[in-house]
Amino acid sequence: MTDERILMSSPDIGDLEEAYMVAAIRSGWIAPLGPDVDAFERELASRVGVEFGVALSSGTAALHLGLLALGVGAGDVVLTSTMTFAATANAIVYTGARPHFVDCDPETGNMDPELLAEALTTTYSRGLSVAAIVPVDLLGKSADYTRIIPLAESYDVDVLSDAAESLGATHAGRPAGSFGRVSAVSFNGNKIMTTSGGGMLLTDDERLAAKARYLATQARQPVVHYEHTDIGYNYRMSNLLAALGRAQLVRLDEMIARRRRVRERYKQLFAGIPGVTIFGAASDQSDNVWLSSIVVEPETAGWTAKELRGALAARNIESRPLWKPMHLQPVFKETHATLSGASDLLFDRGVTLPSGSALTMDQIDRVVDVIQEFVEDRS
Repeated sequence: MTDERILMSSPDIGDLEEAYMVAAIRSGWIAPLGPDVDAFERELASRVGVEFGVALSSGTAALHLGLLALGVGAGDVVLTSTMTFAATANAIVYTGARPHFVDCDPETGNMDPELLAEALTTTYSRGLSVAAIVPVDLLGKSADYTRIIPLAESYDVDVLSDAAESLGATHAGRPAGSFGRVSAVSFNGNKIMTTSGGGMLLTDDERLAAKARYLATQARQPVVHYEHTDIGYNYRMSNLLAALGRAQLVRLDEMIARRRRVRERYKQLFAGIPGVTIFGAASDQSDNVWLSSIVVEPETAGWTAKELRGALAARNIESRPLWKPMHLQPVFKETHATLSGASDLLFDRGVTLPSGSALTMDQIDRVVDVIQEFVEDRS
């Protein structure tokens, strides 16, 4: 009999989510917007410690509208992390701006502030100006905003924090999603908390929040007939999905704690295996432990990340490399970048393991057993 497939990060949904969804359906607010959207925006903004939230159809929509609200447009340059999912770079291109990719700190995978400084100098030396900086919080680890924000301020450049992966994490005692003039979070199905699909723009700037709301609802003017003076988007979250998000937010800390227990199990496993480190372990206490990954040094371990992923796949266990850097993506091959080689190495040597809070201990035991068997076979 084939082993049941173990997924990397499946949704964690239970009775509370069902109760919130049933209540929303019975309320009659089935069409987009409604009281659950309003409450979800207030509750998440309060959790993160900002004034305003705008519930949207995706984290990508939050990035896109955040950039537009900051005035980013055609011909502008936006500095962003190369170690990220394509949505970050795509949102920049949606505005007509051009991304410039910045390599990462090899310990965290987050934007390297020293390389950011170099990228700023290089861009201005080419006679161009930077419209925004978009650091990405990789796999639940907040970027080094302590160094990035003062650097941005010295150039009078706005920061948009891509906190799609870091909700529940902190940096310097502050919640992820509270940094920069605006931030974006995601509730995609593989995130710690999900609304199936969805995201939110977060900010302390009332004007930016109002601009995002306006653009997200097809830029409709406040008149009885349909009147439009700007190009808008159909980006708002539905009331039903917001109800799901409210229930997930109640359970966020519980789900992070369960993922942390998974991380601890992996730390115990790999503590005795030479050539393997837990990726970003130094930030464990501020990390939201969205995904647990390892970095393999094949010269010491005697095996490669690709070989381990193959062994897991053969036993119906999902794993993946770390993000393929944007500067290696064919669609961005002509894009400017400031590189050190750190992200290339992480992509080659990283493995992301099953990490979800919905995993049972029996499933984690199975993953651990397969890894131990694989390592022993190559000893």
